[in-house]
Amino acid sequence: MEQYYFLFALAGIWTLFATIQDVKTTEISNWLNFSLIAFALAYRGFYSIFIGNFNFLFYGIGGVVLFWALGSLFYYGRIFAGGDAKLLFGLGAVLPFESLFDYVSLGIGFILLLFVVGAVYSLVYTLFAVSKNPKGFKKEFIKEFKLYRKYRNLFYLLIILLIIFIFMFGEFNRLFALSFILILLWPLLYFYAKAVEKSCMVKFVSPGNLMEGDWLIKDVKVNGKTIKKTVHGLNKKEIALLRRAKKKIWIKGGIPFSPVFFITLILFGLWYFSI
Repeated sequence: MEQYYFLFALAGIWTLFATIQDVKTTEISNWLNFSLIAFALAYRGFYSIFIGNFNFLFYGIGGVVLFWALGSLFYYGRIFAGGDAKLLFGLGAVLPFESLFDYVSLGIGFILLLFVVGAVYSLVYTLFAVSKNPKGFKKEFIKEFKLYRKYRNLFYLLIILLIIFIFMFGEFNRLFALSFILILLWPLLYFYAKAVEKSCMVKFVSPGNLMEGDWLIKDVKVNGKTIKKTVHGLNKKEIALLRRAKKKIWIKGGIPFSPVFFITLILFGLWYFSI
């Protein structure tokens, strides 16, 4: 276990710097993310040579591959921005994987903790955003909520059936049913997030303030050319084109998510080193 003290300390410092940079500039530099991978794997390599067993290095490489796959999935699913996904790659080299089973148990455990912390953090963050534009949020939420209202009777019926199921069976099934009840709440959370995005996270930006990776709300036509809305956001060539045309555009802002990595890493480390 002692060999992981350095890795967690390293990741703690790197995620702290990533948090500061993300809050200040709304992006995380590639050099910061990739240097975390390099230092973590270098440490694993030297330690493996010292003990004469390279499993410590190989499991770290496997962690990077696993989190690369998950990070790419989250990136293309527009859950993470590019910097967040790459930060996740680096944490794959840090976590204490020591068997194939650890990739499932610790890997899934870390991701679930990340999303739980992320959900609480995002809720608090968006509540402040909503407080600045309550009327706009209310208008958008009502629009989004119409779909939920259309099927609300079905949702209510499922909840009643689950409550009956709880009282008919044992404690395990209570927890099982509670999980399903929480799942039923996801539509509300989704509509809430969409309403926040449309009312509080959209900005009309002048071309001089555009940054690489900014997400378009919709396709933009400039001098007979169309800049497509993509998961990768704006590139340097597209930004240059917009600046030459002096065209303001609507972009979607985001929540600086790197603090979630920092908090999750601390919580995970406290749990791991306490067992």
